[in-house]
Amino acid sequence: MYVEMTDETGKVPENIIEQTEKILAFAAEKLKLKDATEMAVTFVDNARSHELNLEYRDTDRSTDVISLEYKPDESEIFFDEEMEIPEELLNEMDPFIGELFISIDKAVEQAADYGHSIEREYGWLAVHGFLHINGYDHYTPEEEAEMFGLQEEILTAYGLTR
Repeated sequence: MYVEMTDETGKVPENIIEQTEKILAFAAEKLKLKDATEMAVTFVDNARSHELNLEYRDTDRSTDVISLEYKPDESEIFFDEEMEIPEELLNEMDPFIGELFISIDKAVEQAADYGHSIEREYGWLAVHGFLHINGYDHYTPEEEAEMFGLQEEILTAYGLTR
């Protein structure tokens, strides 16, 4: 999997950027995503997170991670109108699955609040957002159990334990 990494803040240590790239590739293997899969991660501050949260989620506050899932637009592909296009074919034609915006301010705050390392917090945020762009959610207790269970399984297998 290819992950385009951007640090808008200029403050994210290189080891965190490398870890984020590696843990997302690890999570992609766990979900059996194609090697050609692509996504983007941008590290932002709380002010930018607030702007993005307002723009995309209509929520007037900063947040720790914003996940924007990308779905290919079938209307941009010229096929016979009556032809159904399988999801797998769309994914092969456009391997970009989405993007994450991770607030470095929230990562630092939450690592301190939860009493674990900054590496664990960045890993948690990256995997959490990654699962969202791959269709997982936590609106119901059942969804939450599935998503958080898988998230913890990935983090533990990668070596980012509490």
